[in-house]
Amino acid sequence: MLIRRVRAPRIDFGDLRREWKLPEQFPLAAQRVADESAAHPRIPDTDRTDIPFVTIDPATSRDLDQAVCLQRRDAGGYRVLYAIADVASFVPAGSALDEEAWRRGQTVYLPDGKVPLHPTVLSEGAASLLPGEDRAAVVWAIDLDADGATVAVHVERARVRSRAKLDYVGVQADVDAGTVAEPVALLPEIGRLLVARGLARGAINLPMPEQEVEREDDGWRLVLRAPVPVEEYNAQISLLTGMAAATLMLSGGLGLLRTMPSPRADAVAKLRTAAPGLGIQWPDGATVGEVIAAIDAGQPRGLAFLDEAAELLRGAGYTAFDGTPPAEPGHGAVAAPYAHVTAPLRRLADRYATEAALAAYTGAAAPDWVRDALPKLPAVMSETDRVASAVERGAVDLTEATLLAGRVGEQFDAAVIDVDAVRADKPRPPGGSVALDDPPVRARCEGDLTLGSRIRVTLVEADAAKRAILFRA
Repeated sequence: MLIRRVRAPRIDFGDLRREWKLPEQFPLAAQRVADESAAHPRIPDTDRTDIPFVTIDPATSRDLDQAVCLQRRDAGGYRVLYAIADVASFVPAGSALDEEAWRRGQTVYLPDGKVPLHPTVLSEGAASLLPGEDRAAVVWAIDLDADGATVAVHVERARVRSRAKLDYVGVQADVDAGTVAEPVALLPEIGRLLVARGLARGAINLPMPEQEVEREDDGWRLVLRAPVPVEEYNAQISLLTGMAAATLMLSGGLGLLRTMPSPRADAVAKLRTAAPGLGIQWPDGATVGEVIAAIDAGQPRGLAFLDEAAELLRGAGYTAFDGTPPAEPGHGAVAAPYAHVTAPLRRLADRYATEAALAAYTGAAAPDWVRDALPKLPAVMSETDRVASAVERGAVDLTEATLLAGRVGEQFDAAVIDVDAVRADKPRPPGGSVALDDPPVRARCEGDLTLGSRIRVTLVEADAAKRAILFRA
């Protein structure tokens, strides 16, 4: 659901690309490998083109990693069929294309165009699960009982053919109208089951509206967008697959997990203490995730509570292992061991975790190129995560500052979503963060602030060159 949008003038995002040294094109040798792989794809003999897979992505996406088909089982429960683009079949280990993928780590998204992990001849062409095309895929078949618990997992390389390219808004409209396409007609039913199971085991999901910068005619627009329910349901299918992959790798003694510490007890206690002051009910026995799931992010106090809750989810990383499983294999937000395997067109780690999971499933030894790479991936992914996050945040900051340029001195309605902790070692004027009603801007504000309150703030700085905004209460 679209919450708010505001149009911004022309903006040059080139400085961000230069600041972070983002590559402009692929080296000729890497592009040649990609072109050759696209011209002569290796598609498995195992044929699963009878399965009516469909993809669900943002409407403009062409790098389609995942296709889904959901079925009822004759014995009761459900079968989740999930086809993931088989990137390993297109990227020879040790090739110039492989080396460039390691330099990039992941796709970086900017409003004026992305910096892809792989050349578009693959990521938006021969390797993408585009509709009507035979494609190489790793196909997961995950059987669930009537309560959504996993009872069986099968994984194989196979030939697939997507039937349609669907988008979140369209699928949500079909769900609301009762006309959703058959391959994903069960998505709300299965999605709700998986959400409930996650909350029961202690999973945490922050339903925060996201700021996005989108092209519009000769300018840009800043959008605050809340996810539609089918986005969360579709994410649950990806989480289910990632948990299945992690279980396989742990049983096989080799793999790469996406890990995060469980929320610290003191952080949970702090959040619980903040709840009454924000008017948030915390029923006896309710988990953190259950409390958060009931929050209305459209209300100032709810948004402030979610911002405070974000402090629980710190320390995410990748953990490789060969032999002895890691002592802490879990992911705090998932509340279970979990691995990234469902976005190999956009994330380097997924290709290797998929190969480790396949080896564990078949009982075969993982290829040497996988075993040798796993210990190096955590550092590469950590650094590229940092760059991708900084670039995306920088694009929003630049758009906000450009949007507000020339409005210094004006007053705006805002909600206080964070208040600075007092620190004797780093004294500074009291303040925190505010979220404006219109335009949908989040920025620093100086003054004596009360968490979750609504206030009027005055814009005192909007510098596009520095990508800086400051308000004062």
